[in-house]
Amino acid sequence: MAEDRTLVIGAGPAGLAAARALKEQGLPYDHVERHSAVGGLWDIDSPGTPMYESAHFISSRTMSGFPGYPMPEDYPDYPNHRQILAYLRSFAADAGLADAITFSTEVVTIERGDDGAFTVTTRAADGTTQTRRYAQVIAASGVQWDPNVIDIPGYTGEIRHSVTYRDPSDFAGRRVLIVGAGNSGCDIACDAARSADHAAISMRRGYWFIPKHIFGKPVDVFAESGPSMPMWLEQAVFGRLLRVINGDPTRLGLQKPDHKLFETHPLLNDQLLHHLQHGDIAARPGIASADGTVITFTDGTTEDVDLVLLATGYRHTIAYAQDLYGDEQHPDMYLTAFARTPGLYGIGFVETNSGAYILMDMLSQMVAQHIADRTRRPGAWKAFERHVATDRPDLSGGINFVDSPRHTGYVDAHAIQKYLKAVSRRMGWALR
Repeated sequence: MAEDRTLVIGAGPAGLAAARALKEQGLPYDHVERHSAVGGLWDIDSPGTPMYESAHFISSRTMSGFPGYPMPEDYPDYPNHRQILAYLRSFAADAGLADAITFSTEVVTIERGDDGAFTVTTRAADGTTQTRRYAQVIAASGVQWDPNVIDIPGYTGEIRHSVTYRDPSDFAGRRVLIVGAGNSGCDIACDAARSADHAAISMRRGYWFIPKHIFGKPVDVFAESGPSMPMWLEQAVFGRLLRVINGDPTRLGLQKPDHKLFETHPLLNDQLLHHLQHGDIAARPGIASADGTVITFTDGTTEDVDLVLLATGYRHTIAYAQDLYGDEQHPDMYLTAFARTPGLYGIGFVETNSGAYILMDMLSQMVAQHIADRTRRPGAWKAFERHVATDRPDLSGGINFVDSPRHTGYVDAHAIQKYLKAVSRRMGWALR
């Protein structure tokens, strides 16, 4: 039988949250990280990270820190990636987590035995491998490492995914098209607007652009400080406010949103609108075809570009155990953290519309207490496993999220926090 020990994979924010929760429960665990330091994707020097120099948090420091460990008061409203990395490393040091991490060690495979234990093979930087058995495994290795690369038939210029992008010097002297309008895509498009000879951004649909500040406050602080409203009323009130602030997006070449506010992942960016207003970048709809370096869009307009940068997102793969976790876009896990296979967990796979660190911490506490129940309260452990197998809660918060791969399994932050608290009360678990 495997030693009653847990393996935590990854030392980014999710892995640190999981490790702190296990330590607080007094549970034995090992912790591995394939890079040489704490930070996960926030370490721009980590091989394969999607980080770029102009990256900042899209939720405010006020709403984004781990519970019990707020971000420093001297941080700006929206910290940059180096400040977030420093925060994570301080958190690991102050919580006494760093010394327990084995760095430069990647997980190669995880196999589940007939006895329910997991055989894990790891590989060190020098190529040596080691195999060990664990009663539990927490995958916290992140979801932004496997780029979703699309093909553009007929295009002969350079195509790169945004995972390769680091700083605006990449655009000097280039005619650039950014494909995709997530938060990173819009950030990078603003870099291109300032640095490229010519810049354009292609969006398949219209989006709601949410400014990072409203009435001088970070938008998430402003939203949380207001009265609680039903979702339909919140959509109507804030939608009206955004139309007043931003005006008609079609005058800038953008498409009108084909969905209500909040039905896609929040797009917090007012700088792209600034550059569109100043003619620094052109907005285009989806790509229809390409011939050489000339790309034709669905409205018949064209752009002659020598670099296409794909900000087309990432697949949520868990390469070392995909067969155990299921679908590569959204692994099948109850409440985004409890795999349908007993003993298998994941932290950091939640797609939501607010700061994720609070959710990571809540889920980590629940996972740790469930692991503790396996030996301390076996009846409760079995009862929760039955719950994992059958419970399919609606965590949309009344929002009809758009039909896209990213929004499959997407949850509303308030809805999932409320449900996590209810489940914890029912199980007798404490949440900070």
